[in-house]
Amino acid sequence: MTPPTLYTQRLILRPLELADAEAIQQQFPHWEVVRYLNARVPWPYPADGALSYLRDIALPAIARGEEWHWSIRLNSAPVQLIGNISLMDEADNNRGFWLGPAWQGQGYMSEACAAVTEYWFEVLGRDVLRVPKAAPNLASRRISERAGMRLVGSDEDDFVCERLPREIWEITREQWRRLR
Repeated sequence: MTPPTLYTQRLILRPLELADAEAIQQQFPHWEVVRYLNARVPWPYPADGALSYLRDIALPAIARGEEWHWSIRLNSAPVQLIGNISLMDEADNNRGFWLGPAWQGQGYMSEACAAVTEYWFEVLGRDVLRVPKAAPNLASRRISERAGMRLVGSDEDDFVCERLPREIWEITREQWRRLR
């Protein structure tokens, strides 16, 4: 089942579709976007990386009801894809995202995270949201801190840039509702 389009004050979160491949291929393969992503992301990013990802990974996972993926677009420029945000039904890995370099540092990802977190708790009915991240990824850490998440674990993992300390951040549905 395809997730619904979500709207925030400044953003449109539209379910990913195969037609988004070209826009993702333009925005995604930048070092400042991928360096702290899981090493499953191929680097250097192949010319058909976005198409392969959508066709072989994201869209089949959506169809199985295991993942929910949205493109991130500005209300003021709805044709332009600026990033992606996803929810996953995996242990210790429930949300991931990326944003094109031109749009980083403007609060867009915090806004997108708030919308999909609400979807996770209120529509999907989940009890806890867990988010892994590379420990040096301070921007991602700030998003989790501002959202009221807490650090619940750490270990190491392989990221596109190298093996790094990894943190697991968490918020329960009850904590999230209290903070709203």
